[in-house]
Amino acid sequence: MTTLEGRPNTALLVVDVQKGVVGEAHERETVVGNIAGLVERARRERVPVVWVQHSDEGLVHGSDDWRIAPELAPDDAEPHVEKRHGDSFEDTTLESVLADLAVGRLVVVGAETDACVRSTIHGAFTRGYDVTLVSDAHTAGDKSQWGAPPPDQVIAHTNLYWSFQTAPGRTAGTVVSKDVDFATAP
Repeated sequence: MTTLEGRPNTALLVVDVQKGVVGEAHERETVVGNIAGLVERARRERVPVVWVQHSDEGLVHGSDDWRIAPELAPDDAEPHVEKRHGDSFEDTTLESVLADLAVGRLVVVGAETDACVRSTIHGAFTRGYDVTLVSDAHTAGDKSQWGAPPPDQVIAHTNLYWSFQTAPGRTAGTVVSKDVDFATAP
């Protein structure tokens, strides 16, 4: 139902699952394991896997912390998008990568829930994509010392409000990893 013409395909979008981003993240092992399982399923089903990798002054391009988590192994043939802003579409090649793949629906996983994941799902939705957030495949670090809720509440809240997003001609929603269906929207 995407509003993007001629874009019938789905892609798995893996946002910032980097060593320095998820190193201390909430339920890291479970979340990264769920993402690894989805990557494997997407590959089996011939669904494109698109990797997004953030860099900034605290996450230096090429550093060990910048690398994708070791449990995940991006294939050299899979698209890789580098970014410097929260929204994975801002000042990147993501839109052209997805257009080349005729993708109009995104299944999104990654980190950080309250930053790059949230920015990216909103950015995709406003650009016309159908967006499914995998509720048990995104995570965040603890920012409660700065007044944020604990990570489990940040994740739960993001899942709650994304379940109720609406816009003309687009779908949004959440689904648990085991119920992801790359062929249909939620």
